Amino acid sequence: MKIVKPTVMVLALSLLFIQSQAQTDVPKGFKKGSILLFDSTMLSGYVKDNMSGGASLWYIATPGDKKKSYSGSDILSADIEGNPYICINGDFFKVICKGELTFLQKASDASGKVSYNGANAVFSNGTDGRPGDYFIYAGASKALKLLSKKNMDEVISSSFNGYTAAIDKAKTVNGDIAQLKEAVTLYNNRNK
Repeated sequence: MKIVKPTVMVLALSLLFIQSQAQTDVPKGFKKGSILLFDSTMLSGYVKDNMSGGASLWYIATPGDKKKSYSGSDILSADIEGNPYICINGDFFKVICKGELTFLQKASDASGKVSYNGANAVFSNGTDGRPGDYFIYAGASKALKLLSKKNMDEVISSSFNGYTAAIDKAKTVNGDIAQLKEAVTLYNNRNK
């Protein structure tokens, strides 16, 4: 019977440990998250953001699984480490605050992106604006309004339906559209 040297045994055990660790480590760039599909199926696992590059996300259920790509046209919403996103016309939008009105920041550009309905190629028009732009989304009417410094007063006026407190709060942002979160939250809490 041959005696194995301790260093060879330690090396073999180390390789087995490294191999088992590789199968349980989360792949680089993936974060804990979930995806909600159109049929209300919730996929929980790990998600990698590919919104800015391809208007999509990569998903794996567990480390070691084969990754699957989901475009903004394939899903209703996603959550990546507590950061919620919704999808509208193939584009991803980060949810800044949610309620009757939802304040969003565009995270992708799906215009011109090809998807397939069976064998038929379908080109997405996406939504107005560019990644980084802010929007107000009225869920009941499905109205998505791009906010800019030029149209801010008009969009605020039509979105807040004459609710003076929210309109006055919106006027204090001095062109810093990101600060409209407080006015949208005020509007959403008006009946509480």
